[in-house]
Amino acid sequence: MSKDYYAILGVERDATPESIKKAYRRRAMKVHPDVAHGDAEAAEKFKELSEAYEVLSDPNKRAVFDRGGDPMSGAAGAGFSGFGGGFAGGFDFTNLVDAMFGQAGSRGPRSRVRQGQDALVRVSLDLHEAVFGVTKPVKVATAVVCPKCSGSGGEPGSEPVTCATCNGNGDITQIQRSFLGDIRTSQACPTCRGYGTIIPRPCGECSGEGRVRTTRTLQVKIPAGVSTGIRIHLEGQGEVGPGGGPAGDLYVELSVNPHESFRRDGDNLEMVVKLPMTAAALGTTVSLTTLESEWDKSDVEDRTVELEVPSGTQSGTRIALKGRGVPRLRGGGRGDLGVTLLVQTPTKLDDHQRELLRQLAVARDETRAEAVTAKPGKGGVFGKLSEWFS
Repeated sequence: MSKDYYAILGVERDATPESIKKAYRRRAMKVHPDVAHGDAEAAEKFKELSEAYEVLSDPNKRAVFDRGGDPMSGAAGAGFSGFGGGFAGGFDFTNLVDAMFGQAGSRGPRSRVRQGQDALVRVSLDLHEAVFGVTKPVKVATAVVCPKCSGSGGEPGSEPVTCATCNGNGDITQIQRSFLGDIRTSQACPTCRGYGTIIPRPCGECSGEGRVRTTRTLQVKIPAGVSTGIRIHLEGQGEVGPGGGPAGDLYVELSVNPHESFRRDGDNLEMVVKLPMTAAALGTTVSLTTLESEWDKSDVEDRTVELEVPSGTQSGTRIALKGRGVPRLRGGGRGDLGVTLLVQTPTKLDDHQRELLRQLAVARDETRAEAVTAKPGKGGVFGKLSEWFS
């Protein structure tokens, strides 16, 4: 026998059925006449490749071939009647689809009930809501199960009927003549759109889709310590699928609004406090209003804090108040409240005040002070203040 079907497919003689199918799939994609337009011998190569696959994919024909017999003669070759005149029995394109894509050509009726899509909503929070947590009403425009038909898509009391075009199969087969013979292809039924059934009386509320659009309000619990960009996952709160199918998930993406007095830095809260020059020189105690003052669930004693400013404090000094910052989202405890002091030089002085300052300058030998250049750095006063005001 002149033909070596194993060589034609490019597989070993002990190749598995799966290896044979993969080899046929790869080569058929290259030599199919509809693909290899520039190859005049494509039709002959494809017929030869199909013959090899026909033999090696059939255990009986393969056994005949391995014993040195002719698998295409007699009963073994009933599926072919020679290649001189094409495929006498016709060529089923769905078999090629099965070999090339690993699926049957006939899909069968598809379900009207499908999974719904996920949904995303964005929610803005004030800083105290993000720091201490809040339960917030969130409006979601989404799809819900149709209240009239309960997802069936038909008017109450009506039932789907079998499609007369495809007899409930969901797809139809078309036969086309070609030089290869009859090529049969399957496609979704145009009458029932592949469902296999028809709804004779579609629901007037949802037009047969089984779901309607609406806006609903969810109470979303937002934990303490969240920040901009965090998404809260709510399973099964997204859009209901067609036919009243299972709902997708809802993602709530958070965005925290800037605050006029506080700035967040990780788990810390930062603020700048202006301090008179005399208070910085002599030392003082400053009463500060904390972020807790904006949270209605906070204890009254936590809404203010006393800050001890030591004498000789320089502008840009940062004092950390432990445990007065942001609760850690993962793990216990809170960050710090960092207070950066900005010492202010008086700009308006009367004669008496000016004389007192002049006397102080004489006493401190500062009447002709020398300027000392400070190096800007991330950890210095310039770095802290520029970072704050940016």
